[in-house]
Amino acid sequence: MSIKNNLLQIKSTLPEHINLVAVSKTKPVSDLMEGYEAGQRIFGENKIQEMAEKWEQMPKDIQWHMIGHVQSNKVKFMAPFVSLIHGVDSLKLLQEINKQALKSNRIIDCLLQMHIAIEETKFGLDQEELASILSSNEFQELKNIRIVGLMGMATFTDKKDQIKKEFTHLKSIFDQFKIHNSQFTILSMGMSGDYQLAIECGSTMVRIGSSIFGGRN
Repeated sequence: MSIKNNLLQIKSTLPEHINLVAVSKTKPVSDLMEGYEAGQRIFGENKIQEMAEKWEQMPKDIQWHMIGHVQSNKVKFMAPFVSLIHGVDSLKLLQEINKQALKSNRIIDCLLQMHIAIEETKFGLDQEELASILSSNEFQELKNIRIVGLMGMATFTDKKDQIKKEFTHLKSIFDQFKIHNSQFTILSMGMSGDYQLAIECGSTMVRIGSSIFGGRN
């Protein structure tokens, strides 16, 4: 099947309120353009320099999402154009994004990444760290970023019960913090293998790559 057909097939299964991020990391611009011509406008990359190169070459009505782990020293390369940064997991990183956003005269939307998986390798905050950041004076001073929700990645496992438990846990944290943070509108959880379960558990944004573009080398 073609990228266009894959995309249309997936979109036909998504409820209207779900935003689809087409995860295009490592894929050539020609593949992304095929998705673009099929109507896709949100693309997710996990390397800042690769994303910046694609941004330069592609139409300017695309929303670029940074979905990988963010290195502070690279933030300046995406600050002029990035639409949403998914994996923010520290106050220090928020301060750097704010600093670079200010230089570009922008307000950059961010999601705080929560650690919900049992694997130690995944990045993210726990509930106490989240509360601590959002209530800190340092955070209140950041005027060029906007926290618009949370993001999380489930454990890489075939055990649906485990994944469901983690997604449900993240949704409960999201609901709890949304009460005091009216800008919380995005809950980014779910990828190619588990996005339908994520939607059932309350996700509003899914990140799908291989089901659209095929496997990666």
